[in-house]
Amino acid sequence: MKVTLCATCEGYSTGYLHALRQAIEAAGLPVKVATAACMQGCARPVALAVREEGKTAYLFGETSEADLPDLMTFLSLYAASSNGELADARPLGGLRFKSIARIPG
Repeated sequence: MKVTLCATCEGYSTGYLHALRQAIEAAGLPVKVATAACMQGCARPVALAVREEGKTAYLFGETSEADLPDLMTFLSLYAASSNGELADARPLGGLRFKSIARIPG
């Protein structure tokens, strides 16, 4: 699984990147974290993508360190899903309202 943060979004910081890596490590999730140049989510910074081969990919906007607990819930559910689809988004808290795109795998 890979999580990518847009490093050119307004509001992006290395502090956010570091906190994301720490939260993923603490959760024991098998996730690679990367940054990318523009991810075209400029209207809703900071853009964050989640993808895994053969699974639905997701793009979220308006993310910040405050979303890390909900993001860890999402990543856990995503990792457990065979296709990346989630039956119920309510456990994701506010993160469920920050989805920009869902791209079938």
